[in-house]
Parts: sequence; structure tokens; C-alpha cells
Amino acid sequence: MPVVKVLELMASSTKSWEDAAQAAINEAAKTLHNIRSVYIQDHSAIVKNNKISEYRITAKLSFEIEQSPKAKK
Repeated sequence: MPVVKVLELMASSTKSWEDAAQAAINEAAKTLHNIRSVYIQDHSAIVKNNKISEYRITAKLSFEIEQSPKAKK
């Protein structure tokens, strides 16, 4: 039976909230395998000169923990 772990991440982008979410996934994928889902818990933006300059998200990322060969038997 697979075990799934959940991490809370924060990421940002100058383009969009979707781009910020993808940035979180891309960064996490450098060290995690078997990423299963992302849940955007919160989003916010930084405003400068009456325009959005940065999109920020707080996300929960779930991934399946790899079992050791001993645990698979």
C-alpha cells in the first residue's frame, strides 16, 4: 500500500498564479519523485504602482514515498 506525504510550499512568479504553482512543482521535482497532486491553499499578490508585480501561492504538494526493497517483500 503506497504512503503519500504532503509538503507545504510557497512560490512566486511575475507572470501568474499558475506559473507560480508550476514553479513550486518544478523546484520540488528536483529532489522529489512520484509527485501526485498540488492543492493551492492560498494566493496573494504584491502591487507596485497600481499593478501586480508578483503573484504568490501557498501550496500543498503530495508525493508517494518510495518503499525500500525490504518493505516490498
